[in-house]
Amino acid sequence: MDIPVYLFTGFLDAGKTKFLQETLCDKSFFDDKRDKTLVIQFEEGEEELYPKTFASNDIYIEQIDDKKKMNPDKLEALRAKYKATRVMIEYNGMWLISELVQALPENWFICQEMSFNDASLIEVYNANIRNLVVDKFTGADMVVFNRCAPDEDIQKLHKLVRGVTRRAEIFYEKTNGQAAYDDIEDPLPFDVNAPIITVEDRDYALLYRDFAENTSQYDGKTVSFKGMVSKTPQLPKGGFIIGRPVMTCCVEDIRFSGLYCENGAENAESDKWYDITAKISIKNCRVYGRKGPVLSVISIKPTEAPADPVATFY
Repeated sequence: MDIPVYLFTGFLDAGKTKFLQETLCDKSFFDDKRDKTLVIQFEEGEEELYPKTFASNDIYIEQIDDKKKMNPDKLEALRAKYKATRVMIEYNGMWLISELVQALPENWFICQEMSFNDASLIEVYNANIRNLVVDKFTGADMVVFNRCAPDEDIQKLHKLVRGVTRRAEIFYEKTNGQAAYDDIEDPLPFDVNAPIITVEDRDYALLYRDFAENTSQYDGKTVSFKGMVSKTPQLPKGGFIIGRPVMTCCVEDIRFSGLYCENGAENAESDKWYDITAKISIKNCRVYGRKGPVLSVISIKPTEAPADPVATFY
């Protein structure tokens, strides 16, 4: 049986527990009377949960404050103890989400991820522990900013999220009781409907991320960009990878982010830069291990490396 996981992330006292309490008091969250809910808290803040107010009696709370106890066997043992059919996790803001993902039992899957943030402190966190801020935004389905001042610069918060992900919804809760969803339009810096999608050097990271978030819209399109070639013996004959080193938040997380080309390897040399124009097909590809963008080379020409080889999200 697959176990859905509702994940709530953010730093200490960012509003995770308050939202969790409100959710557990909501009768609509318990439409299926057979649901048994396990709540796992990985940190202890000032807010507490109050079981007497919950909308169901089949809610069980466990706390884990030692990262060494965060492992598949321990988590599955807790679920089995209560015969839980779903799990809600209030995660420690100072721990990486990748550590949690590695610790989840094989049949647990994250069905919803929400990031909670104190608007009055997020800039301080971003300046000092940006890697953890990026970590909490990257996979979020929704980013919530609470404690926003009535005159809060929403554009600033919007850019902070969009510098990491274009997928997440953004929600603002103000100190005067007002609340609203983000409705700022955020167009891509290139035209996905042009006969040839021309991507400038500074926009490669945005292209690569949009391929992941809006894959299907690129099927059958033609794209042109500058990239560095990578060739390994493990690739199918005639194929190669072209892309750029991409930095999400800091030097330590720079990774080569490339796209698979199924032809033209004889015209491309590894570790060299090229201007490429290619037709995109979205299909199953063993290089990705899933369905993804496969490029068919139309033209490829040697070129100079860009002024800054490492692509960023601005």
